Amino acid sequence: MEFGEIVSVLLQGAIVTIKIVAMALPLAAAMAFIFGLMRLYGGFPLKQLAVVYIEFFRGTSALIQLYWIYFVLPLFGFSIDAMTAGVIALGLNIGAYGTEVVRGAISSVPKGQFEASIALNFTPSQSLRRIILPQALVGMIPPFGNLAIELVKATSLVSLITIADLTFKAKSLADMTLQVGEIFGVVLLLYFVISQCLALCFRYLEKRLSKGLGRGGVK
Repeated sequence: MEFGEIVSVLLQGAIVTIKIVAMALPLAAAMAFIFGLMRLYGGFPLKQLAVVYIEFFRGTSALIQLYWIYFVLPLFGFSIDAMTAGVIALGLNIGAYGTEVVRGAISSVPKGQFEASIALNFTPSQSLRRIILPQALVGMIPPFGNLAIELVKATSLVSLITIADLTFKAKSLADMTLQVGEIFGVVLLLYFVISQCLALCFRYLEKRLSKGLGRGGVK
């Protein structure tokens, strides 16, 4: 098989991988913020719910979580297509790690900022939205960037539920052509490029947020 044909097929898989990342990353971020804030500010039941979510998804295999969502839930009447199952499983798994990023970044904001918000008669929600979160976001960006790269690498798991992502295409081509070196060399390069593009986006976002705070953007 010509090298150009190999690259063309693998690029099709890379597009599917990017789509999964584009859908799973917002879900992971949402879960991280929701359960991170629940663990910090929720009442006892909400804190315990957050702990259960975090410990369960961090303490079990992402592959088994994926299998449960795709193969087991239909036994209880919840039929989910492969793409949706992949996005949900990866989003929930990465989101569980993100909760600790949110919690740690908010906890690292100096106590004087909390005291200042009280002096300004802000409600707790106003304090969180206008003072605490803008400062905490800067500290969240680098570890969230690392989790985004972990998400890119974890997408290879969805090939096991027949999603034609980059890894699925590579394995199919390798079985068909036996050109293992060329195929997986290109696959390594494509995963690297996707990860580096994400890393650059997060670095840019971090710089923009830092500049905003430096100009007195938090009011």
